[in-house]
Amino acid sequence: MDNFYTPESAMVIVAHPDDVEFSCAGTLARWAKRGARICYVLCTSGEVGIAEPGMTKEKATEIREAEQRAAADLAGAQEVVFLREPDGMLQPTMELRKKLVREIRRFRPEVVISGDPTIVWAGDTYINHPDHRAAATAALDATFPAAGQPNLFEELDEEGLTAHKPRKLYVTGWNQTDLFVNIEETIDIKIAALRVHKSQMKDWDPEPRIKEWAGERAKGKEMAYAESFRVVTLENDEDWQARKGHVIPDHEVQS
Repeated sequence: MDNFYTPESAMVIVAHPDDVEFSCAGTLARWAKRGARICYVLCTSGEVGIAEPGMTKEKATEIREAEQRAAADLAGAQEVVFLREPDGMLQPTMELRKKLVREIRRFRPEVVISGDPTIVWAGDTYINHPDHRAAATAALDATFPAAGQPNLFEELDEEGLTAHKPRKLYVTGWNQTDLFVNIEETIDIKIAALRVHKSQMKDWDPEPRIKEWAGERAKGKEMAYAESFRVVTLENDEDWQARKGHVIPDHEVQS
């Protein structure tokens, strides 16, 4: 029997097209293969991310949204939502929080995946993009406590969107991760989904670097490739176990 934890539904919230593919597409693809409903929420459309002569933000929006939808299809996602906040100027405003609460209450995910808003220095050659930090802050604040508070954003009730508290939050990142998900069976999907972002990949082949990064995360974990997360359990595991009949501890390596 496969004891790999698969939520019934998962929503990933990121800033730009290709953020999902770099961070957690292997895990989402593995969940999708096991029947999970998957929704991608993109705060922006990455419309300033194509630095080519004559490129407009309108044209870039079309290109990057099409690339993201195609990449999501490869991973098995059912929905892709673009909030179309301004690329390069994203802020974790109350308006953005409400938009994310609306999507969480509509889709009602068991798991929400977001970035880590505390990461600024991401290595010797990279500073974490401010949009990544803003999207992560807004996602965390929407996931808990806002989405589960029935007296907050009460006007959403008129849309039939009642309070929903996700069971778990998975935070992607390089450090302070405590869950390592084996993506050996889906790393090729992760790489193929990245290649779909042709406007960003250009002549760069992501396969060697993605396998290197995933191999580093898997080191010592009895697996070849992994994605890693910090997991916060917002709903009691015992109650969930009683309903579902099985559970994998959050801090256990998932093989």
